[in-house]
This record gives sequence, structure tokens and C-alpha cells, in this order.
Amino acid sequence: MLVLDGLDSFYGPAHILHRVSLDIGRGEVVALIGRNGAGKSTTFRSIMGLVPDRRGTISLDGEDLSRLPTYEIARRGIGYVPEDRRIFTDLTVAENLEVGRRPRRQGLPEWTPKRLYDLFPNLGQMAGRPGGRMSGGEQQMLTIARTLMGNPAIVLLDEPSEGLAPKIVEDMARAILLLKQEGLSILLSEQNLHFARLIADRAYVIESGAIHYSGTMAELAADQAVQNEFLAL
Repeated sequence: MLVLDGLDSFYGPAHILHRVSLDIGRGEVVALIGRNGAGKSTTFRSIMGLVPDRRGTISLDGEDLSRLPTYEIARRGIGYVPEDRRIFTDLTVAENLEVGRRPRRQGLPEWTPKRLYDLFPNLGQMAGRPGGRMSGGEQQMLTIARTLMGNPAIVLLDEPSEGLAPKIVEDMARAILLLKQEGLSILLSEQNLHFARLIADRAYVIESGAIHYSGTMAELAADQAVQNEFLAL
């Protein structure tokens, strides 16, 4: 589905990503794991074309997206859930969902408000509530739901569990597993190894803007040396 090959990204003179290469298969959940400042969010922003100075190849289903503007990348089927959520606080839950609506993508399930309310029951109970009057966990669910209304082929989830109560984290893990069952491909960035173990098939470990490890989640969970070197706080 999604392949990054030798991705370098720059903010002005600062070289942030160094030859990042990774891939995500259809219906697969892959975790990009690293400490704060390791380069996870910059990787996602680079995929979406939000870092203008980037080099290397970003391809989706074999099509090179590296030089496309952000709106064209989204139209090709990449949905992006940013860490800071960016919901429309003055719009209701239902209106936020309508903002994200796009036609169904061939070969993938169609996401509608009803299906999303089934996936996130809390949202269904507050369809008329403005986004600014929701908790952080509810806003995170709304951001994911709004992204799914675009009927993407793959979703980038940036730190989906950060700052959420344990019960909301469990609900988030359940929802992500259901999305995987629907055939959706997901790349998520995480610091929380436990959360990643609940949902991810494979993992890449990033530190100082470079990939230092790749393997299955089971392999990473068993590799204490890698955890100590790149994930310990």
C-alpha cells in the first residue's frame, strides 16, 4: 500500500529525517515507535506533503506521491489524524463529519455517520454537540471519524493514545482493531509500547530521525536491548 524509500526531510537548515524507509501492507497495522522528538510527526507530515523540503520517494499503490500537494495526496486515499486533532470547535459532531465526506473508494467499505456512530457510540450520543464542548478523548474519536468519512485506503494516526484516560485508550484500541478487520491499512505513531502491542502487526523504531529497528511487534516486545536503547525514558 504505502512505501517510503530513502525519505529525507528538512525544516530550513535542520535535517530532521535521515533516509527513512518503511512500508505498510493492505489491511496491516504498523507502528512507528519512538520517544518525543524522534521524528514520528515529521514523518507523517512529510507523507502528507506538509514539509515542503523533502527528498526520497513516497508511493501509494505504486503511484509516486512525492511531488503532489497535500490535497491531492488526501484525494489519492491517505487520511491523516494529526496529534493536535484540529476539529472544528464551533461545528457539531455531525457537521464535523460532513466536512470530511468523500465518495466511496472501490474495493473498500463505505463509511457513513451511522457506521461511525456504531464504531464510536459516544459520538452517536452527542451528534448535535459542538466540538469545543467535548472531552479530549471524544475529540480524538471525532477526528478519526471525520478522517474515515473521506473513505481513505490508509490512515495515519499520530499519537492516538496520548493524554487519554485508560478506558478511552481501550476503546481506541478496540476501534482500531475493528478498522483493521474492515481491511483498512493503518500507520500509527506511538510512544506507548503497550498500546502498540495491542493493535500493531509490525513496528519500526525511530530515533533522531532515522529508523534503527524493524520487526514484528512480538519480536520488539521480546527485545529488551532495543527497548532500553531507543524507548526507555
